[in-house]
Amino acid sequence: MTDTLPPAVMELEDADSAAEVLAYARAERRAALRAEANVLAAAVVWAERHPAESLGARAACSSWREGAIPIAGEGAPLVAEFAVAEFAAVLSMSTLAGKRLVGQGLELAYRLPRHWARVRCGDLPAWRARRLAEQTMSLSRDAAAWVDAQLASVLHKTSLAAQDRLVAEAVARFDPERARAEADAAEDRRRVQISHEQVTFWGTSYLCGELDLADALDLDAALQAGAARLEALGSTESLDVRRARALGALARGETLLDPTAQPRQRPRSVVLYVHLFEAAVEGAGGSGAADCLHLARVENSRTVVTAEQVRAWCGSHLGGPQVQITVKPVIDLAEHVHTEAYEVPDRLAEQTDLRDHRCVFPWCTRPARRCDHDHVLEHSRGGSTCSCNIAPLCRRHHRLKTHSPWGYTGLDPGTYLWTSPHGHQYLVDHTGTTDLSRGP
Repeated sequence: MTDTLPPAVMELEDADSAAEVLAYARAERRAALRAEANVLAAAVVWAERHPAESLGARAACSSWREGAIPIAGEGAPLVAEFAVAEFAAVLSMSTLAGKRLVGQGLELAYRLPRHWARVRCGDLPAWRARRLAEQTMSLSRDAAAWVDAQLASVLHKTSLAAQDRLVAEAVARFDPERARAEADAAEDRRRVQISHEQVTFWGTSYLCGELDLADALDLDAALQAGAARLEALGSTESLDVRRARALGALARGETLLDPTAQPRQRPRSVVLYVHLFEAAVEGAGGSGAADCLHLARVENSRTVVTAEQVRAWCGSHLGGPQVQITVKPVIDLAEHVHTEAYEVPDRLAEQTDLRDHRCVFPWCTRPARRCDHDHVLEHSRGGSTCSCNIAPLCRRHHRLKTHSPWGYTGLDPGTYLWTSPHGHQYLVDHTGTTDLSRGP
């Protein structure tokens, strides 16, 4: 009985091809994004029509009375407390959820104006802007303005992890005391938990933890080496199983290289790719907080860290491991590296990883160092093993590219044009993914 279905569903059922289904889904998604932006705009207008001044003589004289409350960051207007509940109710939201929505709208309108302009013109999904607004509410005006300037033009194609890192950098730049307090709190969160109470029927236990980055890198390297050694000894188990077995051997003080050898402490191997500001290298700089010459971008963790943290990772602490520091040669990312072989040499793989940072499939954020190195034009079809024809693809998207109609072309080193099975196109470069099929 299709005549009882809503018009939109009837339209979908009348679609003659898969392409029409995709077009329908795209149009409905656009409508949903516009609706979300309109609701957020309504939240701002509602708050502006219920300012602190609207309370007049009704202003709270006790905790029981209505008062004006701050629901966004410094500089955003206060709002009549009870007005939020009514707005939330018409949206079928709890008052708390409605308060968050209105607060995020005010944060955007008054402290992140560049992002707000993009939301209003339909160029930025409201949910992305709301997530950022939630993060910036606790920042100072200067820090929020800096985040607004840094992210406004690229937020739609910035990974959530990169967004989190930039907000953390704003804290480090403009509120160093808070940054130090959060670093101390992170130290206190370090832990390793083994759930002995939840042993499975097959005799396995669940382990989780949070470690210092340097310790985590050491442990990961040890497990990877142990898994590789087990494979060399003939193990056919999966990589995850071999890593778990290597952890057990490590706990017993065994070494997989020589089962009869006595356990001994190996030096910590530290390899850091540190990207510094030019002024930091030259020893120049100003006195403003934004100069932040004590900050470095560490490629291993893809985070902004302080010089003190780098020194701690590289230092030899009393009773701790000795440190073997490896200085990697500078790699020219613009150099053209070429080989006649099919296998990708280490130098080319390293250059590709540093250039592209992540899997180059649209919107994928898996780090390049955990990806395969794919020939954009297949080697069997004449594709060369060189800088302009090698790109990092995670295993999932490598398989998709190989065994489905998805395809891509390298426009320049680090820039790729992808085409979906139904002809939608996406441009991927160092700034992220751009959907070329969106229309005007």
